[in-house]
Amino acid sequence: MDDIKKRRKFDTKVQYLQYKALREVARGAWNGDLLDKVLDIPNVIIPGNLPTMRCCVYKERAIMAERVKLAMGGDRTNPNVIEVIDIACDDCPTGGYEVTNACRGCLAHRCEDVCRKNAISFDHQQKAHIDKNLCVECGQCAKVCPYSAIVSRRRPCENSCKVKAISMNENKAASINNDKCTSCGACVYQCPFGAIIDKSFILDVIDMIKKSENNTKYKMYAVVAPSISSQFTYAKLGQVVTGILKLGFFNVVEAALGADMVAYKEAAELAEKGFLTSSCCPAFVDYIRKQFPELAEHISANLSPAATIAKYIKETSSPCKVVFIGPCTAKKMEFQKPEVRPYIDSVITFEELQALYDSRDIDIETLEESALDNASYFGRIFARSGGITDAVRQALKEQNITNFDYKPVTCDGIEACRTALLKKSKGVLDANFIEGMACVDGCIGGAGCLTHGEKNKREVDAYGRLAMEKSISDAIGIYNLARAEVPAANEEED
Repeated sequence: MDDIKKRRKFDTKVQYLQYKALREVARGAWNGDLLDKVLDIPNVIIPGNLPTMRCCVYKERAIMAERVKLAMGGDRTNPNVIEVIDIACDDCPTGGYEVTNACRGCLAHRCEDVCRKNAISFDHQQKAHIDKNLCVECGQCAKVCPYSAIVSRRRPCENSCKVKAISMNENKAASINNDKCTSCGACVYQCPFGAIIDKSFILDVIDMIKKSENNTKYKMYAVVAPSISSQFTYAKLGQVVTGILKLGFFNVVEAALGADMVAYKEAAELAEKGFLTSSCCPAFVDYIRKQFPELAEHISANLSPAATIAKYIKETSSPCKVVFIGPCTAKKMEFQKPEVRPYIDSVITFEELQALYDSRDIDIETLEESALDNASYFGRIFARSGGITDAVRQALKEQNITNFDYKPVTCDGIEACRTALLKKSKGVLDANFIEGMACVDGCIGGAGCLTHGEKNKREVDAYGRLAMEKSISDAIGIYNLARAEVPAANEEED
């Protein structure tokens, strides 16, 4: 029953499997005996001799061993945080577009008419067939078939990757093109076999916490994404915060305060430059640089909200270490960039936070609540699509910038981002601000979320309305005053 209760904290069983690998790795790290026990972790997670998921229990354990490696940091020679477990990737069809038995042999032959490669032919019963040597997978035939008889047999990872960074290698396993990948993690969440996973920095975080407890040279700060309000639905947000403190963090700060700071600066920057794309979503920023380099100069000069508030913490509270906790796998790439690395020391997802709780037997449902009230409503709604657009509009108003005609476009998901960027590059988009979110629904749709869905948007908006600071100016004004009262930060100690 206890196992069933823990499983219900996650959307899928795949997430739960990865969580168990993270939890056991974390337990070993806290206890200081990880290296002694690491080889036995697959046996602990998958006991007995009967398979429950694969053809044999030995394959299950071999795959779990790969999950453990990723929980310990994965392949350090691979710069991407998204990796493929080859032996787990073997049961998906790779046929592309196929004609099913729903084909009625109709007379219209619309599929043939729209095929520019002459890849469609018909048998003596007028049933359609696709020549794989000619087909370019455009999908036009599927769109026009009145019986929906033509379907795409592409793998879920390929379907989920809207930047076309995934292909199949010679062994029919998924292969990621790092030159195209933005590390958004859509493939991680959609793979039904858990064959694609984001590598973890959980050991680095535990090491920092242990060192901070042992020598008190620095304090640990957790910066939490505003989407946390829609996660850990089995407990109260204040209990989640207390749980983070019990892990060994000195303080918990809202990334939403950084969002307030970004919105305020971004509004002024927009009015000055005339056109901007948002800088909040690292996957969106990476997509622009890789696919629309001609627009890169228009990316907002601001750091992301997480990096902005982390910079503030480092400037006012050093020596310290800052860990970002959120729903985003792309953040694991962002914090390693030279412009962000001085401020954010590591990144973990909500899935990894749950593993940390359970690795130390912290039942957050039993804890008292701690306050988390640093930001305004507008900073908190950055978590969902449209939130940045609304916050910039509010910031323009609060700064009394009335001579600027604000024309935003909100892009919900990378496909919408592509459409807007393509139009802007061609000069046919009547907009001067592009809000880009790589994940559908925004951060609340991130791969590192425990739960996904429409309910999360309502939770974020409700959380925003609870903010004590009702304006962006009020939220950042308090912290600007605090900054003025703090002497220059000391050099950070290791």
